[in-house]
Amino acid sequence: MAFTFNPYAPAAKFKAAAAYFSMEFAVDQALKTYSGGLGFLAGSHMRSAYELKQNLVGISILWSFGYYDQGRNEDQSMRADFRQKHYSFLEDTGLVFPITIHGADVHVKALYLAPEVFGTVPMFFLTTDIAENDHLSRTISHHLYDPDAAARVAQSILLGVGGGKLLDLLGRRTDVYHLNEGHGLPLAFYLYEKHGRDLAEVQKRLVFTTHTPELAGNEERPMKLLTDMSFFGAVPEEEIRRVARIGSGDALNYTLTALRFARKANAVSKVHGTVSQEMWGHYEGICPIIPITNSQNGTYWRDPQLAAALKSKDDAALLARKRELKKDLFKIVADQTGNIFDPAVLTIVWARRFAGYKRADLILRHFERFARLVTDARRPIQIIWAGKPYPKDYGAVALFNDIIKRTTSLKNCAVLTGYELGLSAAIKKGSDVWLNTPRFPREASGTSGMTAAMNACVNLSIADGWIPEFCRDGENGFLIPIADVVLPDNVKDDSEATALLDVLENTVVPLYYDQPQQFLKVAKTAMKDVEPAFESGRMAREYYELLYK
Repeated sequence: MAFTFNPYAPAAKFKAAAAYFSMEFAVDQALKTYSGGLGFLAGSHMRSAYELKQNLVGISILWSFGYYDQGRNEDQSMRADFRQKHYSFLEDTGLVFPITIHGADVHVKALYLAPEVFGTVPMFFLTTDIAENDHLSRTISHHLYDPDAAARVAQSILLGVGGGKLLDLLGRRTDVYHLNEGHGLPLAFYLYEKHGRDLAEVQKRLVFTTHTPELAGNEERPMKLLTDMSFFGAVPEEEIRRVARIGSGDALNYTLTALRFARKANAVSKVHGTVSQEMWGHYEGICPIIPITNSQNGTYWRDPQLAAALKSKDDAALLARKRELKKDLFKIVADQTGNIFDPAVLTIVWARRFAGYKRADLILRHFERFARLVTDARRPIQIIWAGKPYPKDYGAVALFNDIIKRTTSLKNCAVLTGYELGLSAAIKKGSDVWLNTPRFPREASGTSGMTAAMNACVNLSIADGWIPEFCRDGENGFLIPIADVVLPDNVKDDSEATALLDVLENTVVPLYYDQPQQFLKVAKTAMKDVEPAFESGRMAREYYELLYK
């Protein structure tokens, strides 16, 4: 039976037809098409847009092997496993169509995720891993963030051109095309060709979200590679150089080009808005950049029993439920590490994508002092780390393994593998303190602390990303004082590691053990403050009201 796209009737105030392009989406544990925070953010957006009945569709790639499955070697160190995925809940649309990559036809199949499966807007996932393609073409959609430069360029063409062409084949009128990060940039050139090579026509339709607050993290590729790979479609290189204002440059920056082809862009927190203006504001021809702070979907993330206890002002029920959730988490800890954790003990978690600037090991920097803290018999702490490093970031993988090695003799420490949506939820619901230690100002937003706060887990954080908009020190969270940004990194790390241990020893630990009602008050205040301001219904509305209009 032929596929017909018949979406739900949109709400009147959200009837403008938009399409959201993202390299990754974390919508459910069962669908492994994400690596970290970018995917978590995009997944929450799709859920909240559905709850609001927005006229939005999601466009992504169906990664045959996902990102990777995080396992362990014989010595407990991390291992990246790549296993093929199969999803019976995705509907084959029957649509197979060609796009041009490296001057040749590559065939693309579209699969459909219906709203009722996971409670998202309609979503389409593109694959090249089909019989119509040769082996090399099939591998384009094998691995999220393939380390090979040409493969990464091909993936961008698949997302941008494949997604744009799919919408045309479906006959769906699209008023707004929304690029989540620069990965899908070839969409801009597809639209440029479609609308008579008129930049103003593209700018009427294209909006862009930038996530990366440092130049090195914004994708840039040599022009020769891009032209060889057909990145610009049928548009001649000379014309691209003119409209994208590259001139005689050797490389094209994806973010800067998106800012020149879009009519409006958003940064993902107020701090990031300021940083983005400093990074890009002096370039000619860029669009306005406004802040729309990232957020997370409450329906998916918050524990209903914790929320009900908060609403009914039943502290005993809230504490009892929190204890249950801690026990559930500690079963996972015992299973993976052989360590038995105590639900009465203050439990701190550092869990997110393992990247160097996020400083997973900051709390270990003054190790003897840390060890005294975790082995204090009178007022102990338990600490859990989890997160996936990029598998080819050998520095981050080494850091993950080093934390395992350094803490293996401490029975109150655990490093967990398999940090995906399911484990993330268990960790947030089953811990007391959510530790966030990025090197300021390199965290564009960060959203893990939002969903922790929804579940009576208190943020202990550097004031970066979304945190300055939320945290009132001592009232709904705890702040780690920031060192002077002009200092060398090792000096800053020493200073902020000392400050972190000071806050733990002098404020957090005494409050938890000596004034438990006051600690509970901080957790409850955070639960009240985090929604609706950092719930993604607010973000999805702001996209329509501030970005799409």
